Amino acid sequence: MPFASCPPARPPRHLLRHLSASTLLSLAAAAQAADPATFKIAYIDPLSGPFANVGELMLLHTQYAVDEINAKGGVLKPGPQGVKLQLLQFDSKLSAQESLSALQAAIDQGARAIITGGSGSSVVSALVQAAAKHNERNPDRAVLVLNHSSIDPDLTGKSCNFWHFQFEANTAMKMKAIANTIKKQPSIQKVYLLNQDYAHGKQWARYGQELVGLARPDIQFVGDTLHPIGRVKDFSPYVAKIKASGADSVITGNWGQDMTLLLKAAGDAGYKLRYFNHSAGSVPGTVLAVSQAKMGELTWVAEWHPGQADSARVDALAKAYRARTGKDFLAPRIDMTPRFLAAAIQKAQSLEARQIARALEDLSLDTVVGPVRMRGEDHQALLPQVVNTIAPVDGKAVKLGWEGTNYGFRTDALYSGNELAQGTECRMARPQ
Repeated sequence: MPFASCPPARPPRHLLRHLSASTLLSLAAAAQAADPATFKIAYIDPLSGPFANVGELMLLHTQYAVDEINAKGGVLKPGPQGVKLQLLQFDSKLSAQESLSALQAAIDQGARAIITGGSGSSVVSALVQAAAKHNERNPDRAVLVLNHSSIDPDLTGKSCNFWHFQFEANTAMKMKAIANTIKKQPSIQKVYLLNQDYAHGKQWARYGQELVGLARPDIQFVGDTLHPIGRVKDFSPYVAKIKASGADSVITGNWGQDMTLLLKAAGDAGYKLRYFNHSAGSVPGTVLAVSQAKMGELTWVAEWHPGQADSARVDALAKAYRARTGKDFLAPRIDMTPRFLAAAIQKAQSLEARQIARALEDLSLDTVVGPVRMRGEDHQALLPQVVNTIAPVDGKAVKLGWEGTNYGFRTDALYSGNELAQGTECRMARPQ
């Protein structure tokens, strides 16, 4: 059973008459937040709109890990009673303003850690800045921002922040893995850059041109186009533009429906392309879209892919996850994010955010994808990456069909976190 918490002492009745309604509400919220039986985590990511399926996937992965931690007694063990993790849910609506409102609501409800990443790097950056300001003014109610999917290198580079931790390989790390793979494929000659018009899309294009160009100086970049994120319903005009350029490949940071609709448009046009992407295969519907297009190859990079050889620990987790949720398991990094948090709380023997942050620095865990270290100097996780391609099942390289299709994942290359690690511009300012 959870700890039984004592009710807070009430101010004398004659003082209550002089307190404003807002002050009374603040006192009530503080009393609620002080419950020692739980450590509250706020999930802030899209749960409505064009990317709701992505947000729901991330939420389910997070909730599964939290439930497992609680089933094993929670955190701060051994002790008379473990402290349980409680997951609060907020819809970011893919908006920085909505996310900031959710952050304030989460803090008011007692959250001391935020798990986010599926709303894009600009949203995560806004959350980190707001959390840092809040923490400076309210050190006794500080919050951490744990980022599982937004991969802007600036978040652990020149804009690094003590309160932010990134559990996904960043854009530069992923593009380095892709560039190493393209280097061995001389058939790739002409590349088009098509990306969503926001921070991540622009960076995927920039790092693509820089790192792929460095690996293959002979490659021609024949076009560079940005499009509105989540608002294009028909990618046919973009496909026509790519075709006119003579491109054989596309470097695209698109995800969710922006990726599946691009695949559909190219398939409808009968245009065979190679696509190089960061995480498309871990989003529901992508494998189905590739199989329906019946042409083209989508190569992406992640910490694991379904059907990967020598991944018994992930396979066991995926099997247990499906048995409990009825859904496919796709993203070990999201599952490991609350597990890192729990391990840091245990190491710090504290529920105070600053102490947890210090415990997270240089913390290493033996995860289902192997050893992962949270680099202390910039709060960038160093985790393995596998370059893989969605391809037809052949019984050899691809043995497992996915999403009810005869398409699965073919491993192209494996890299350790240390092999892909980049230098950093981070100059971390740490609170006293």
